[in-house]
Amino acid sequence: MSENQEVIPNGGHRLRSLQLVPHSPGLATKDFKSDQEVRWCPGCGDYAILAAFQAFLPELEVPRENVVVISGIGCSSRLPYYVSSYGMHSIHGRAPAIASGLASSRQDLSVWMITGDGDALSIGGNHLIHALRRNVNIKIMLFNNRIYGLTKGQYSPTSEQGKVTKSTPYGSLDHPFNPLSLALGAEASFVARSVDSDRKHLQSVLRAAADHKGAAFIEIFQNCPIFNDDAFAPIKEPKSPGLIRMVHGEQIRFGPDGSLALRWANGSLETVLAASVPESELIVHDATRSDPSYAFALSRLDSYDFTHTPIGVFRSVERGSYDDAMAAQIDTARASGTGDLANLLAGNDTWEVV
Repeated sequence: MSENQEVIPNGGHRLRSLQLVPHSPGLATKDFKSDQEVRWCPGCGDYAILAAFQAFLPELEVPRENVVVISGIGCSSRLPYYVSSYGMHSIHGRAPAIASGLASSRQDLSVWMITGDGDALSIGGNHLIHALRRNVNIKIMLFNNRIYGLTKGQYSPTSEQGKVTKSTPYGSLDHPFNPLSLALGAEASFVARSVDSDRKHLQSVLRAAADHKGAAFIEIFQNCPIFNDDAFAPIKEPKSPGLIRMVHGEQIRFGPDGSLALRWANGSLETVLAASVPESELIVHDATRSDPSYAFALSRLDSYDFTHTPIGVFRSVERGSYDDAMAAQIDTARASGTGDLANLLAGNDTWEVV
């Protein structure tokens, strides 16, 4: 029996839940680079995300054979080809289902899911929300470029209303999704956002997601230089006035010299000049609040002109994971002698057709 297994009642073994503890496998960034030629359009934000991800993976201190990268369909979903680990380029929108099954049956694995705004929020929307509400122990990286890149420039579920594209020559009529609000509405236990070009921030968010037990949802603003170039340019300026960097336990300050802050007013968050209100009214960021309404209010600060754009960890709360609950249920069934699959299939609720 290997060291990551344990004996369970009535015989057999069950893999222990993955613990991110140091065991010095001696891995480096180069060990997670595959021999495949990276093929995205020049200037694509996917390059920066891939580099940040490959550089982060050694920090997991998990053997490569225990790291799995699952993707759906889209430009972002090519990423598993470029990571030297186990992985799967699956089918459109179904990556959450495949990743959920794998994480539930193999708790020794670190399972990462790569998806895009089209793959996850259009055909895959149903699978995404249920993976989040079940709190399966998977880490979901959603690359949001607000456009369909792989199919050459149609509007996506996150494209702004009025967006002129090949499929909407007179402007999109759809109201867009806010991915963070959607994840919070599905009771996700970990929700965060970062930006492709901010490697340090992105890796800090990935680290927090990896340490979280349960489903972790990370939206990453990602530039598409061909079909939606500079969509996020206003928040990539060195001192973007609308970029709100949230740090747990610290006061939320932004704008010129940190002169702006947030406070509650009439049930929602509002921007104020920090010097004009009592210190006690200013919001100190708490990502661990059990009530998701605070994180939801932060997500609603978003505006398509980037007047306010929060990044960081919005919510990180402890909640029982689906895979742990499933493993415990299997153990209970085996201990009671009722966990026989053949008997279950041939139980009372069967009939014979003649």
